[in-house]
Amino acid sequence: MGTFTIPIGVGDQERERWTTLDALVDTGASITSVPASVLRDLGVAPLTQQSFQFGQGEVRLMDVGQTWVRIEGREVVTLVLFNEEGTLPLLGALALEGVFMGVDPVAKRLVPVEGLMV
Repeated sequence: MGTFTIPIGVGDQERERWTTLDALVDTGASITSVPASVLRDLGVAPLTQQSFQFGQGEVRLMDVGQTWVRIEGREVVTLVLFNEEGTLPLLGALALEGVFMGVDPVAKRLVPVEGLMV
């Protein structure tokens, strides 16, 4: 699948303050990743630490929090990774599923999807 970026909003807990970031759409990433300073500026606090395996195989213990994310006008509370400064924000699978959006890899865009129930 080709990669592409989209603008996303990351909000504070009260949905009063938002920061817009260009995020790489990454369905291989579990959660949305944002530079830690952006989250701290919004008042988002880490809730826990979790081990993450990165593409090159490295495993690191990282801070994880929870806050609002806005994707193409749809908003959801989702887990966010406090990533290192200078890293490209990633839009992960949990947030995409939370706003019922999927990836059209040919057109390099997000598309609405129906929820699935078994």
